[in-house]
Amino acid sequence: MNDNILNITVRLVVAMVLGGIVGLEREYRAKDAGFRTHFLVALGSALFTLISMYGFSEGVRDTSRVAAQVVSGIGFLGAGIIVLQRNVIRGLTTAAGLWVTAAIGMACGVGRFYMAVLVTVLMLVGLELLSHFIPHLGASSVHLSFSSPSREKVAEAIENIRRVVADVVSYEIKNKRTTNGEYYDVRLDVRTSPMIRNNNLLDILRDFDEVTILDEE
Repeated sequence: MNDNILNITVRLVVAMVLGGIVGLEREYRAKDAGFRTHFLVALGSALFTLISMYGFSEGVRDTSRVAAQVVSGIGFLGAGIIVLQRNVIRGLTTAAGLWVTAAIGMACGVGRFYMAVLVTVLMLVGLELLSHFIPHLGASSVHLSFSSPSREKVAEAIENIRRVVADVVSYEIKNKRTTNGEYYDVRLDVRTSPMIRNNNLLDILRDFDEVTILDEE
């Protein structure tokens, strides 16, 4: 009995730790689903797997049924993270990360620690290390907004931004009239490589008003 309790405890703790490691990477990237979400997904998946293995009597036990529902049910959580904003889909990486984290938890639940640790390492390698060697894999979406009274300066800024980012996904310019004359509000969605930091974009926009730079998925 004690061996069984220790075995279950180890499986749940390892699931929580591995899920938390993945969550820390997402937390570092300032994503909505961070440390707490990921370790809860891994822990819950491990628990559901253990319930399917040990929670029913021998006559009614079906170890595959509960596990299958975890795989499909995690999709609802992932769907809540994916959003379509200004014709750009965001949150796919985080949703996929939750899906894999659930699999890591299930692997811990059945005692396959090697598979769980290996997938955790591969996941972190794919999310972090490869992006440094293959820059375009690590490209992230950034939302920019700024204001200016000069249309010429706006056009010049957009052209300078095009030179340093991987791609300008979309941009919008709104012209509004004030007591001091015309004013232009500019919003851009761009893709940047890890080598381009927000400071590079701030250098381009240092002469503009109401500058906002937000990193996205």
